[in-house]
Amino acid sequence: MPPDRPFLTDPSPDGVAPAGAAPPALFDLAVNRAWAALRGLRPAQPGAALGAWHARTRFARRVPLAAVEAALAARPPGGEWHWTGGEQGAWVPGRAPFP
Repeated sequence: MPPDRPFLTDPSPDGVAPAGAAPPALFDLAVNRAWAALRGLRPAQPGAALGAWHARTRFARRVPLAAVEAALAARPPGGEWHWTGGEQGAWVPGRAPFP
């Protein structure tokens, strides 16, 4: 991460400890937005870029970073896919119903 991070905290590998499980729609949004961020940035070190994205994206911090990484690792190659179904969900073909 750049040295001048006026509002960021260091990324935590566990994410922010939520009071309960993240709602399925929030989990889906975190995974889909994480994929969009990585697709747009095309970083040399995706893990570091994902950690920085997770740290500065307030809603994503309610979902553990490890769970987002696991979902991203299961993404099928090529084509347009989106995650749905919460933490127990899966990648399905097509675009997400909302950005």
